[in-house]
Amino acid sequence: MLKKLTCLTFIFITTILLYNQATAEIKVVAAENFYENVASLIGGDYVTTTSIINNPDADPHLFTTSTQTAIAINNAQVVIYNGADYDPWIKQLLNAQSNNNITIIDVAALMNAKSGDNPHLWYNPNTFPTLAKKLTTVFSQLEPEYEKTFKLNMKTFDERYQMVYAKINEIKGHFAGTAVTATEPVFGYMAEALGLKMLGEKFQWAIMNDAEPTPKMLIDYQNLFNQKKVKVLFYNQQVQDNVIDNILNLATENQIPTVGISETMPQNDNVITWLNANLEETQKALEKAFNKQN
Repeated sequence: MLKKLTCLTFIFITTILLYNQATAEIKVVAAENFYENVASLIGGDYVTTTSIINNPDADPHLFTTSTQTAIAINNAQVVIYNGADYDPWIKQLLNAQSNNNITIIDVAALMNAKSGDNPHLWYNPNTFPTLAKKLTTVFSQLEPEYEKTFKLNMKTFDERYQMVYAKINEIKGHFAGTAVTATEPVFGYMAEALGLKMLGEKFQWAIMNDAEPTPKMLIDYQNLFNQKKVKVLFYNQQVQDNVIDNILNLATENQIPTVGISETMPQNDNVITWLNANLEETQKALEKAFNKQN
């Protein structure tokens, strides 16, 4: 009888533990899908994640909120957003919700960026590791019993992320100082990390802010291609209009290689493979530019 009771007690305790483990999920909502991916990589089985902007074929600047988005944020324990004026709509949703126990992570504040700075912080190679470290702390506070798992996931993330730093150092070692340009300052932080010399920045910021470039600004920018002052053009794949088409045609006419950059991570990638793919495309374009010159 005692043996039978002991067995039943074991089954009961095991069931409770499995139930607790299954329900011990931290609900995370990220404004952008790459930040959701970092949360998923660090939290593993103990988080459920949702991203609001996740379509790599759509212009994120045209995003509009919905009731479903507001509900997801209200039910979240952790909310992550870019900040630096990139996703101002999320502040309105946060101000309107009734949940006072949300941990809010403003990535711009985390990276000491402010209003008016380049908002494309995910192309700063230090952003994702910094966020991963922050999430390890936050998740450990919310679910202390799984702290070892979160820290192990962080260690794995950090080890795998070294391939990004290695590729940056490789490209920088060969092409630092090379003049390049872009349609918008999306890749700006990464270009800086690579040691590339970014030209035509005033034009890029005008395009990003939907402002009309001045005639002089436009002529100076076109001369970057016509006079072959730049080796590579980075363009935003998620923005299509006549201005961008004309720039791409100008680059093609002057045999200047182009690299498509997105503001939203492709669905089948993670932040490490995504950044590494961008870097590999950049390396190929730079090699192509200098091979033509030689």
